[in-house]
Amino acid sequence: MPASPSTARAINDRLALRLLQDEGPLTATQLKDLTGLSRPTVADLVERLRGSGLVRVVGESGAARRGPNAKLYGIAADRAHLAALDVRTRSVSVVVADLLGNTLGEASLPVGDGTATGPAVELAAALLERTAKEAGIEALHSVGIGAPGLIDPETGQLNDSSGLPAWHRRLVPALQERLPATVLVENETNLAAVAEQRVGAVRDRDTFVLLWLGQGVGAAVVLDGRLRRGASGGAGEIGFLPVPGTSGLPSADDCAGGFHELACVAAVDALAVRHGLDPRTALASGDGPFLDELADRLAVGAAAVVSVLDPGCVVLGGETGHAGGTALAARVEERLARLSPLRTEVRPTALGDTAVLRGALLAARDAAQDELFGPSAHDRAAGQGRLAPRGRPEVP
Repeated sequence: MPASPSTARAINDRLALRLLQDEGPLTATQLKDLTGLSRPTVADLVERLRGSGLVRVVGESGAARRGPNAKLYGIAADRAHLAALDVRTRSVSVVVADLLGNTLGEASLPVGDGTATGPAVELAAALLERTAKEAGIEALHSVGIGAPGLIDPETGQLNDSSGLPAWHRRLVPALQERLPATVLVENETNLAAVAEQRVGAVRDRDTFVLLWLGQGVGAAVVLDGRLRRGASGGAGEIGFLPVPGTSGLPSADDCAGGFHELACVAAVDALAVRHGLDPRTALASGDGPFLDELADRLAVGAAAVVSVLDPGCVVLGGETGHAGGTALAARVEERLARLSPLRTEVRPTALGDTAVLRGALLAARDAAQDELFGPSAHDRAAGQGRLAPRGRPEVP
């Protein structure tokens, strides 16, 4: 059945907006060539989008002959403003941006271990509001938050996790009550994977696993371009993975004895000390015996993931993956080739410490653009809208 005129217009508008987002300002002729639409259809959609305030004339092309098609049209970046938060155990970082993701302001602050829940929430919320105000932003449209812990697949909220500060769970509802904005929360590792695929180390891959190697240990699973969370939101909780070389077995409420015991920052620091190295510089030192032993450990957990998922590519993220770089990634890849018949490339993170914030900002931008642009009928039919149920981000 052919699309109705209104549906066809929505599809065409959505296509043009995505092209303007991805390619930058374009002339009407360029839009015609890229979309395959007729000149009158392009002229109509440009006028509709200008009337909606989503698109404006931003300049002229370099064509020698001036005319209507020489005008450059671009997305109105100030049509909506976004924010992203990276919530760590002892700190919070904020970035505010326009609709195209251009950074307008950023800040961070520590949150001490002894800070009570209420004051910690107030610190984080005030930091966000102050950063937006200093950037000249009167109202935020969408806010993306990356935090450690499990996200409840039914509510989209952080679960109560042992070992994590209570203020993490209170921050999201507090911001939802405080701001006239869409507030989204996602596991930090998942957001890092979103960012690595969209703008980082695996832009050429639609199937991969990201290993998060930081204070905590986890994984994000992307299969056929889709982020997979599992039945309870716990896909990738490899800190609990039973592996050889630990003190025992993990339990339901304690990952000691699991892969976490071998790969968390504290374990990596202890390994560095045992090799006579300064933990602050050990990963960058190029010390062969230290990197070899660390790669042996990481390959054990990676091999278990690879044997089940066969992702073809593993990204080493978090503090350890960033600091270890290509030297550590190459060693893990070489050991994986010995442990598994499944060919697997290992890459270091391309985004380092910024991965979670970048992913959270992408989630906020997708939420704003989906509301303002409107998902097309084709997107809905194909099930490829950028937001998962409950307003949580998907890798497109």
